[in-house]
Amino acid sequence: MPRQAPRLPLIISAALGALGGALGAAWYVSTRVSPEPRRSFRDDYTFTPWELGVPFEALSFASADGLRLSGWWLPQEVSRGIVIGCHGHGGRKDDMLGIGTNLWRAGYSVLLFDFRGRGESDPWPQTLISREVDDLRAAIACAREREPRARLGVIGFSMGAAVALLATAEEPSIAAVVADSSFTSGRAVVTHGVRSVLRVSPTILVLAADEVLHRRHGYRFSHARPIDVVGRIAPRPVFVIHGASDTTVPVEHAHQLYAAAGEPRELWVVPGVEHCGAYFRDRPEYCRRVLAFFDQYLGSLEG
Repeated sequence: MPRQAPRLPLIISAALGALGGALGAAWYVSTRVSPEPRRSFRDDYTFTPWELGVPFEALSFASADGLRLSGWWLPQEVSRGIVIGCHGHGGRKDDMLGIGTNLWRAGYSVLLFDFRGRGESDPWPQTLISREVDDLRAAIACAREREPRARLGVIGFSMGAAVALLATAEEPSIAAVVADSSFTSGRAVVTHGVRSVLRVSPTILVLAADEVLHRRHGYRFSHARPIDVVGRIAPRPVFVIHGASDTTVPVEHAHQLYAAAGEPRELWVVPGVEHCGAYFRDRPEYCRRVLAFFDQYLGSLEG
């Protein structure tokens, strides 16, 4: 009988190939979560409050670790309060011009700013909440320098909503928070994304991507868990907004956050709407609801 070829080298080769594929997939996921900032001349081709007839000051302020963060300050001579806007993971401050200028026209001073690695802020590997909460703290300090006695609210979208919830739980100076399309945890939203895009079992891949990020950038997205802290915000109010047809952050995240929050709390789920789409479905209604929320609570809580 002919001798059989040894199978061990084949098994080892197959195992190494599978390991290499898994590591490559984990690296891919990590670069989607924390992409390196890349700027081009088109980044300067954006609208500003000037196009909307709103006076503003272009400003910069420093993060706790010394990065320059860029913002727009929309001042009111007699302010009803301050609202700070937090954009999404791949966004920038001009994404919030719609709701930001509407709040300004209603009498609020508004600060819109770029998180690190986005827009006009200093380059930095974009993280999923890890350093962005510190950036929001720096924005709060910047706004406080201009209106020290004003009550302060925050509105955030997607990752910015999760940042807003985490910061509000830690910062008693935030009197009210609107969270549009927030996720409950970094691991949950990355797991959903892996399952949707790669069509593979996500558990091992997500754990590996988390480890790759830790080694590359010193943080873990699994540590970002707004669901664990939203209950600590009470008795300050939380307004949770979400699209019922969100395929990026499923609407179950909104229901879980609302259930975990204390009173006072509000939930608005908009039928047939995708991720961060509630504003675009009905702009006047969106602005009416957000303005009514801030009018009710920024004027009734002590700062």
